[in-house]
Amino acid sequence: MGDMTNSDFYSKNQRNESSHGGEFGCTMEEFRSLMELRGTEAVVKIKETYGDTEAICRRLKTSPVEGLPGTAPDLEKRKQIFGQNFIPPKKPKTFLQLVWEALQDVTLIILEIAAIISLGLSFYHPPGESNEGCATAQGGAEDEGEAEAGWIEGAAILLSVICVVLVTAFNDWSKEKQFRGLQSRIEQEQKFTVVRAGQVVQIPVAEIVVGDIAQIKYGDLLPADGLFIQGNDLKIDESSLTGESDQVRKSVDKDPMLLSGTHVMEGSGRMVVTAVGVNSQTGIIFTLLGAGGEEEEKKDKKAKQQDGAAAMEMQPLKSAEGGDADDKKKANMHKKEKSVLQGKLTKLAVQIGKAGLVMSAITVIILVLYFTVDTFVVNKKPWLPECTPVYVQYFVKFFIIGVTVLVVAVPEGLPLAVTISLAYSVKKMMKDNNLVRHLDACETMGNATAICSDKTGTLTTNRMTVVQAYVGDVHYKEIPDPSSINAKTMELLVNAIAINSAYTTKILPPEKEGALPRQVGNKTECGLLGFVLDLKQDYEPVRSQMPEEKLYKVYTFNSVRKSMSTVIKMPDESFRMYSKGASEIVLKKCCKILSGAGEPRVFRPRDRDEMVKKVIEPMACDGLRTICVAYRDFPSSPEPDWDNENDILNDLTCICVVGIEDPVRPEVPEAIRKCQRAGITVRMVTGDNINTARAIAIKCGIIHPGEDFLCLEGKEFNRRIRNEKGEIEQERIDKIWPKLRVLARSSPTDKHTLVKGIIDSTHTEQRQVVAVTGDGTNDGPALKKADVGFAMGIAGTDVAKEASDIILTDDNFSSIVKAVMWGRNVYDSISKFLQFQLTVNVVAVIVAFTGACITQDSPLKAVQMLWVNLIMDTFASLALATEPPTETLLLRKPYGRNKPLISRTMMKNILGHAVYQLTLIFTLLFVGEKMFQIDSGRNAPLHSPPSEHYTIIFNTFVMMQLFNEINARKIHGERNVFDGIFRNPIFCTIVLGTFAIQIVIVQFGGKPFSCSPLQLDQWMWCIFIGLGELVWGQVIATIPTSRLKFLKEAGRLTQKEEIPEEELNEDVEEIDHAERELRRGQILWFRGLNRIQTQIEVVNTFKSGASFQGALRRQSSVTSQSQDVANLSSPSRVSLSNALSSPTSLPPAAAGHPRREGVP
Repeated sequence: MGDMTNSDFYSKNQRNESSHGGEFGCTMEEFRSLMELRGTEAVVKIKETYGDTEAICRRLKTSPVEGLPGTAPDLEKRKQIFGQNFIPPKKPKTFLQLVWEALQDVTLIILEIAAIISLGLSFYHPPGESNEGCATAQGGAEDEGEAEAGWIEGAAILLSVICVVLVTAFNDWSKEKQFRGLQSRIEQEQKFTVVRAGQVVQIPVAEIVVGDIAQIKYGDLLPADGLFIQGNDLKIDESSLTGESDQVRKSVDKDPMLLSGTHVMEGSGRMVVTAVGVNSQTGIIFTLLGAGGEEEEKKDKKAKQQDGAAAMEMQPLKSAEGGDADDKKKANMHKKEKSVLQGKLTKLAVQIGKAGLVMSAITVIILVLYFTVDTFVVNKKPWLPECTPVYVQYFVKFFIIGVTVLVVAVPEGLPLAVTISLAYSVKKMMKDNNLVRHLDACETMGNATAICSDKTGTLTTNRMTVVQAYVGDVHYKEIPDPSSINAKTMELLVNAIAINSAYTTKILPPEKEGALPRQVGNKTECGLLGFVLDLKQDYEPVRSQMPEEKLYKVYTFNSVRKSMSTVIKMPDESFRMYSKGASEIVLKKCCKILSGAGEPRVFRPRDRDEMVKKVIEPMACDGLRTICVAYRDFPSSPEPDWDNENDILNDLTCICVVGIEDPVRPEVPEAIRKCQRAGITVRMVTGDNINTARAIAIKCGIIHPGEDFLCLEGKEFNRRIRNEKGEIEQERIDKIWPKLRVLARSSPTDKHTLVKGIIDSTHTEQRQVVAVTGDGTNDGPALKKADVGFAMGIAGTDVAKEASDIILTDDNFSSIVKAVMWGRNVYDSISKFLQFQLTVNVVAVIVAFTGACITQDSPLKAVQMLWVNLIMDTFASLALATEPPTETLLLRKPYGRNKPLISRTMMKNILGHAVYQLTLIFTLLFVGEKMFQIDSGRNAPLHSPPSEHYTIIFNTFVMMQLFNEINARKIHGERNVFDGIFRNPIFCTIVLGTFAIQIVIVQFGGKPFSCSPLQLDQWMWCIFIGLGELVWGQVIATIPTSRLKFLKEAGRLTQKEEIPEEELNEDVEEIDHAERELRRGQILWFRGLNRIQTQIEVVNTFKSGASFQGALRRQSSVTSQSQDVANLSSPSRVSLSNALSSPTSLPPAAAGHPRREGVP
């Protein structure tokens, strides 16, 4: 089904429908055109065509209350007529396409061409072949058989190129397959609530059919199109379809259209599904994308080809089911800068590539010059026309040697190692309850320096229970005896809790004997319902007497109100409103309170202050959330103006205040201790009361009594970070965040401000890397802004999951610690591989280069180099990238964004081992024939048979690499390199496998591999020299790194590169931090000017930039984040920013960043 193209899928549905249209009173086409209407047009159309939504339900043979009967044949029929709720994904690339892509590699193309030329020449026997005067080294070694074998080298090179290509393609293919698997796993996890046969059930989104009655609530991402039947206060964010950011209010009589892919921002309700899959609004867009995509593909194969994998990664969560349109995702994809590791690796690979290119060019030039000078100048040979092919063959051989040097120098195993390491980690992280949506998030996590965590559900169990209550003037420290509460008060209490909570919230009997009752829906409401049950009352009869349809008006909970109220019509036509919410907010609106006798009495502000002191604060200090339940009666006439919320939600009568406990998860304190030991600061950001938050933070170990830390409320936080004009100032945030540990009563914007403030801060020498957890719809912006966003898999809303990078499938904080461990492990795996890879590269390049220069022939032949490259790149990346993480990773501080990839210790190891290997190889090269009493392999003529001498060199080289692979398992200078080696079966398999293949190559490789079989004693020597690597490794470990000051680190991201261009332009106004910087800035300014006086354009830019300095002074460096750059950018400022980002302009430090590198 999946590979059917969208258009086939569509036409097939068309056909079905024309034949079945009569079974239901309406066809798919009608619904499609209906769903394209909006607002009043749609209402009119429904009235004219169907009558009302009830009539549509009747035509679809469904009941607005009971839902579909849910029988299999009925569901099957609906799927056939109206289609299934899933959008066929794009076809994955075939294996052949991937092979073709792997062939596009430049070095491989050069090799292929060289090999083909070499092949062609070996088959070309010119008449002058027998002319022995053609070249000096043509000696007598060339007999008939050998001349015939000239083609072997070219063929062997082609064969090894094919091997490399197949391996690369296979890796890409398995990578893509893993992404697909991940995608489908994410999709299966996505469920939606529908009513079937009167029961509320959760079904996978793909199972939804037309006619289903779906229950929608705050935070849902709508899985299909439908019509609104009933509900309260429903507001939808339709920006994903319309691009309008305003929330749209839905109501049955004004705008009942609910579209797939849109987000519910407020309220709840029910809808009848009218279009699914490719016929829903999102599906139609997808179909257009698919059709448009195919034409575009023909136009620009090129652009697509670069990023097959990335494109896979970018597919949104619901790609196969009508989620967000792909396009939007692609636009958002670049919201985060390149991950740290990728940045460092790209830079390193470019540096190595350049060096390799230079080396190979020099090699070729030296070889050609030496040959021509030797042949034509020293030996004064004439250039004979019949000798041309022979000379060309020599040149081709030199060229191949040059290319081989390049191939060995370029670490193409790097991207592979990164991919394998990340893919392996992602797979294993699944087991640790981390579902990774963006690959690089897993590596960024290893650098995290701060985690901003929610409290409820992440640090706590999210099982709410009422443990204290204040009812009828008495503060009960445990659940009160039902008989001690006045009957009137009890009735009000039960009604207020049962009616004024979402009817989807229930308490169900436990699944197993002796377990706790199951809580379904909003956990705080579950706690209150549990309180009703603890008082030996029942909420079900109250709800059945007052079903959801009869509720007169509902003010749903949102982050602004922090309360929820429901209005009902009493039997005598008057109205009663029940309200519940955060106690300090609701109590402010109470002017009466129920006394012990159940009678309302006056409740003055001073009574309220006393109650806060005597009841609410003590509860909060025990770590309880306090909720106040209240009510108010309204007369039947005149009917109040329900839209005037401020008047309605006032003059309440307080029924009771309860303290709800949400116990800390048992494993959290240990996890937080690990974080702190690993150099990660944990901050709690919660909507709860500050005393509750502080109590929980102490229980978790986020704060320790006696330490110097801040606990702030959202209001106070805002007061401290804003200036007189109410603008946020980075400097003010910098004063607060380092000590801030708890932010209570915070709004989603506060969370976003805090995250942005920490990320943008230049207060510490390393930029902070921030992880954030979130579950609510309103956490979206903070999750997107953070370096890594964690969404809750169980309690999280679809919107939060969509914005996140990693989904915690068990909502548990300790899983975040696992993510940190894996992230650091990825980083270390790459470093291990680099340490190994670069040793091979340094040695191979130097051997090939010097060998070629001294003996006119590389001791390591092209095919051998390709084999070394293949094993050392591909297999080693597999072996070293799959090391499992250990707890010790959490004992060190994070690496930070600008720590170099190759540390001094690693540099010491690389150079140390290179010295050992080069010494031995050159010894073997120049005196090896004497040591082993064999013929020298040096200065052999073209096409001469392979010599034992060079075979020993090749074999020793590979043995040294194999044993050095074991050394490379440790990069922090540990002594025991075998530690935990058996925990990694892949590593052992690869080392032994490589060894076995090496034996086969040497003994039976013959001419293609330029190998001649070796005796047992020669083998023993090779292995012995290889084992020396392990001993030498211990010697190197003894040398203290601190002594080797001259060692350069490599692969560091400088501050300059870290800031992408767009950000530079954005931050022009922030370039100068404060008045005092201006002084220093000016000195550097002039110094820079003198330096580049020649560049007149730049000077002009700065002349026009003078106004910019004045403006900056006037602005007195107050940079506000809320001011839009667009309104500020005057032409002079733009030109200045261009000058700043252009490499020719003054040194970056002159821009007033004292820490930037490059100060003159």
